[in-house]
Amino acid sequence: MEDQGRATRNPPAGGRPVGHVLGIPVHANASMLLLAVLVTVVYGNYAQSELGLGAPWSYLVGLGFVVCLLGSVLLHELGHAVTARRHGIGVRRITLELLSGWTEMERDAPTPRVDALVSLAGPLVSLLLGGIATVAALLLPADTVPGQIAFQLAVSNVLVAVFNVLPGLPLDGGRALRAGVWALLKDRNRATVVAGWAGRILALLTVVVVFGLYRFGFLTVFGLVFVLLVVLTLWQGAGQSIRLGRMTGRFPLIDLGALARPVLAVPAGTPLGEAQRRRAEDPRPDVVLAVADAAGSLTAVVDPVAAERIPVDRRPWVSVESVARSRDALTTLPLGLTGEQVVRALQAHPGAQYLVTAGEDVVGVLRVADVAAVLEPRRTVPSPRRDNPAPRKDS
Repeated sequence: MEDQGRATRNPPAGGRPVGHVLGIPVHANASMLLLAVLVTVVYGNYAQSELGLGAPWSYLVGLGFVVCLLGSVLLHELGHAVTARRHGIGVRRITLELLSGWTEMERDAPTPRVDALVSLAGPLVSLLLGGIATVAALLLPADTVPGQIAFQLAVSNVLVAVFNVLPGLPLDGGRALRAGVWALLKDRNRATVVAGWAGRILALLTVVVVFGLYRFGFLTVFGLVFVLLVVLTLWQGAGQSIRLGRMTGRFPLIDLGALARPVLAVPAGTPLGEAQRRRAEDPRPDVVLAVADAAGSLTAVVDPVAAERIPVDRRPWVSVESVARSRDALTTLPLGLTGEQVVRALQAHPGAQYLVTAGEDVVGVLRVADVAAVLEPRRTVPSPRRDNPAPRKDS
């Protein structure tokens, strides 16, 4: 099963560009090379034993089969992409990887109906390809290279179509399940979590079935390992879906005004030790050190990691701006952004600290760790403020 048909808005980055199809950039993950070599060797050996072909012709046939498989994966993903574009959803790229492919879209489906249509378009394409390959396999002699390739493509595409419609994320059937739960609960995020757990249950059931088939001799060791890799991918994808559903459900809790840490600006040239002493005496909690020019305008924000690297006995002799980042190097977030807008801004401009502004005024500093604590409170482990060795004074 060479594809799991994940159509996602924010997939993991990776892959090298290999071209465009219908104006859509197509990328290939480095793991595709491993798949190409593995399938080429396995199918080449099969061609030697069953079709009587010698090397290197048998391995050329194996390579041709790989190309056909990748073509099937690409067409599957194009099913998602074309359907998405027909419903006004932009497509950024398609990426092919070891055991699957995925389509990156510019935004989520606006309605459960569109989500279901985009999700099921891929398996429908695979089923159509399987039907065409089945007809070709019936018309071609079974003991020929074209006949064998047609048969293998028929089996693989039908299996992919059937496997993908199983109801559990990250499979396409899981996206369709999410669409149904979304329509029922009127909450996309809760629906994502439900479909993610369905994916994990599906992965566990698949493991039980696979080991049963292996024990009774219906599956070889190679087949067992290959299917377990698919199950592992399914389990990880389901976990990512559960995490994403929980995180996006907490977007409304992100309030820049509440999360922004107050700023204490000290004049340029102030020793780091003196600046830290002033911060320790500041009654406000979680104060962030900054640097101001002669006119009192903020020009830089102290990098807490860089400040900590300075030995304590040297801090009275190191100026505060030497461990600060220029204001121009920091991304600005205006007050009033929604939680989703804040997250998108952080994704577009990765960093540790961001300036929060109201008009031309800097009202605070947002640290990415504080946003992470809101989105994933269970994964956040409280730790002492490493950039502030003095006890914090709360107001």
